[in-house]
Amino acid sequence: MMSRTITLALFALALSSLSAPCDARVPSRDLLAFHGRSLLEFENITLPELPYEYSALEPVISAEIMELHHDKHHRAFLAGFNTAVAGLIAAQDSNNVASIVTLTSALNFNGGGWINHNLFWPSLTPVSNYTELSGPLGEAIDETWGSFDAFKTAFNTATIGIQGSGWGWLAVNPATGVLSITTTANQDALQPRTGLVPLFGVDVWEHAYYLQYYNVRADYVNAIWQIINWPEVEQRYATATA
Repeated sequence: MMSRTITLALFALALSSLSAPCDARVPSRDLLAFHGRSLLEFENITLPELPYEYSALEPVISAEIMELHHDKHHRAFLAGFNTAVAGLIAAQDSNNVASIVTLTSALNFNGGGWINHNLFWPSLTPVSNYTELSGPLGEAIDETWGSFDAFKTAFNTATIGIQGSGWGWLAVNPATGVLSITTTANQDALQPRTGLVPLFGVDVWEHAYYLQYYNVRADYVNAIWQIINWPEVEQRYATATA
């Protein structure tokens, strides 16, 4: 399970003077970073274990979907991320600026998939363990949207309405404490693009629901509220606004 203290700043690739002569040196390894940390820290990372069994989220999400989603799709993002990291380190060592630029997209996409799913799994809990939202986050939601039901309707509308694949997010501005609902496309990570800290996200790529809900994304998004792990989300809110 992903550490609660994990930050979500995604990929800061420092390239200097791309218009410089072709024999210019690329930046040192210290400037090739992902997640605000050196790429060397991300060599050969492994798939995190789920905090529950594949069947634990039934009947909301089937065991078959969970196994495919975690063991195939999340693993594929991880493999792509590891490949991109290795390629970037090799490109730096060989002074290959062109390869660094080319690999940036793969690092962002696969690294975003890795990070987003690391957030997603702990945001869910078995139906039998579900507890209602309360505390400061519940109060902030009421102040922002008027009621939890109004918040849920707004979140569902934004998330169901995503064109193609992406994620719907409840997020907080760490500087102001203001909550917002937003979406990202594909596997884009939220924080580096907006400065917002994600509190929980709902994956609306079809691999997250199609085997059970077919093309009715709305049924999946409406059902997932039964398994949101509010204590985890509340802890993220407390950490982001401390």
